[in-house]
Amino acid sequence: MQDYFKIKERGSSVKTEMLGGLTTFLTMAYIIVVNPAILAFAGIPTAPSTVATILTSVFGCLLMGLYANRPLAVAPYMGENAFIAFGLTALGIGWQQRLGAVFISGIIFLLLALLKIRPWLANSISLSMKHSFAAGIGLFLAMIGLYETGIIESAVTNMPVKSLLSADGLTLINPPVPLKLGPLHDPKVLVAIFGTVLTAVLMIRKIKGAMLIGIIASASLGLALGVSHGPKAIFSLPFSGDYTLAPIFLQLDILSCLKLSFLPILLTLFLMSFLDTLSTIVGVGANCGMLDEKGNLTDVEKPMIVDATSCIFSALVGSSTSGAFIESAAGIREGARTGLASITTAGLFMLSAFFIPLIEPLQNLKFAYGPALICVGLLMLNSVKLIDIDDLTEAFPAFATIAIMVFTYSIANGLTAGLVLYLFLKLFTGRARDLNGGSVMLGLLCLMYFVWGLPH
Repeated sequence: MQDYFKIKERGSSVKTEMLGGLTTFLTMAYIIVVNPAILAFAGIPTAPSTVATILTSVFGCLLMGLYANRPLAVAPYMGENAFIAFGLTALGIGWQQRLGAVFISGIIFLLLALLKIRPWLANSISLSMKHSFAAGIGLFLAMIGLYETGIIESAVTNMPVKSLLSADGLTLINPPVPLKLGPLHDPKVLVAIFGTVLTAVLMIRKIKGAMLIGIIASASLGLALGVSHGPKAIFSLPFSGDYTLAPIFLQLDILSCLKLSFLPILLTLFLMSFLDTLSTIVGVGANCGMLDEKGNLTDVEKPMIVDATSCIFSALVGSSTSGAFIESAAGIREGARTGLASITTAGLFMLSAFFIPLIEPLQNLKFAYGPALICVGLLMLNSVKLIDIDDLTEAFPAFATIAIMVFTYSIANGLTAGLVLYLFLKLFTGRARDLNGGSVMLGLLCLMYFVWGLPH
């Protein structure tokens, strides 16, 4: 084991690797609750979806550990699951087709990784645009969390503009607003606010498993206040009874996705997965020996192949796009340097399959998992500071990406609008030298998204 994982060579030990794997699991275990809860909005039943989430995580972590030998944990991505659940709703396609799109995007990702086209494509998207994707998705997740918990709610959007007369005789305009604060006196909303503040405090104090603790604490408080119900059981055998994978296993519809109108959806899913994987590997690579003396990623194709393969697997078992989690950095901070940490994380995910009856009720408690969405959104918003605000040919497309993504409630709208605007601003301001074949190709493909009338 020492030789296979190169534990001593990388300056680690078996104990350190297992501790790192445990730490990573605690920081990302919330995905077992949150991912099925989000995918339920797409119509995927939560009990089988929970099993699929766990299986995807186990498969991805094992493959990352055994094949890539990296301390990167794999699970269904936040952001991509929201795109599957909310971003495609207006198109009127079923969850089977959405899983088919996930499968095809995974195949595209795998082919690019095997053909080693990844470096060319990675250089086709500017750093500012990459960071705007992350920031926009973060705000999108926060919006979902705020809305689903009731902290904010829809206002009447078609009401006329009202003229109000102030005390000093001036006419004030009261414009219509799409959102407003929710009923803050509602016990469920108050529990959600409590959970958000608690999670934030735990994160600031660097408590391991802050989000998971926040979910459990919010659910417990809701139970004490009588606004939620406890689990019917704590333990069950996995893959049996209500917790079988049968209703969603191999139910993806691939053929319906093999048409031109699906190209923007496939492009969006691929880009989201590709950029998430790339940013995670780069973000944690410097801390675990994945970068060479020139700052380049070493043997990066293996983690990329793992992520692409995991994405394909997740579609087959009935879950959304998966890949390396940025929470892996928590385990790396504890000293994890090899794939043994990922295998440890896989074992803990597998163990959680025996406690699905305890986990499943949490997925119906929006006030319990909503705070985790808000806090994940905050963490992803960190990318904003890396956008080049001084260069307006970079800043405008980045801003458009974030704003349109959030205000139209569509990740695809924001991502495609940003790439199109980036292309045209560079062309029309004499900065065509900043473009390459990849950025032009992506911009034109995204332009077709609007030409075909697919924005929603």
